[in-house]
Amino acid sequence: MSTRSSDESPGTSDRSESVVKTGVHDVPGDTLEWVSHPVKRRPWVSLAVTLFNCMCGALVHATTGSAAFTGLALVILFASLAKFYFPTRYVLDNEGVTVKTTTQTLKKPWSQYRSSYSDKNGLLLSPFAEPSRLENFRGLYLIFANNKDEVTAFVRARVDERENDADATAEGQA
Repeated sequence: MSTRSSDESPGTSDRSESVVKTGVHDVPGDTLEWVSHPVKRRPWVSLAVTLFNCMCGALVHATTGSAAFTGLALVILFASLAKFYFPTRYVLDNEGVTVKTTTQTLKKPWSQYRSSYSDKNGLLLSPFAEPSRLENFRGLYLIFANNKDEVTAFVRARVDERENDADATAEGQA
């Protein structure tokens, strides 16, 4: 049974079909692109978070009796969870990292990052060579979409390779 959509050409390989199913898109050249949408990936958590936000709105309305404060509270709660509710597009290429959210597009060059750390949900690009408490504020967190190995390899090839080259240059000059 074929999973190809009607707009795909008949010559599409099985590999590209499996890549499309996981939300990862191969782009010609040295580019890795994917969309992370946590609300779709974890429907039960999404339901629980939405219910909690609604209960907070009901609590605000019960305590203040103001529809304006209730609306404001709900807008603030949902906006604070925008990365959870709305899709985020990540594009990694030879130039750097581009993150497109609902409200902004952030483009950062690889030269800004000196180390990276991955966990089960994503990868943190850090501007510091050694672990620092400021990483969470100055770094960039890339959320995986069933593509941990691809993202980790792509980032390590650009960030760690550059650091190794810089270390070799510094040792050669000393």
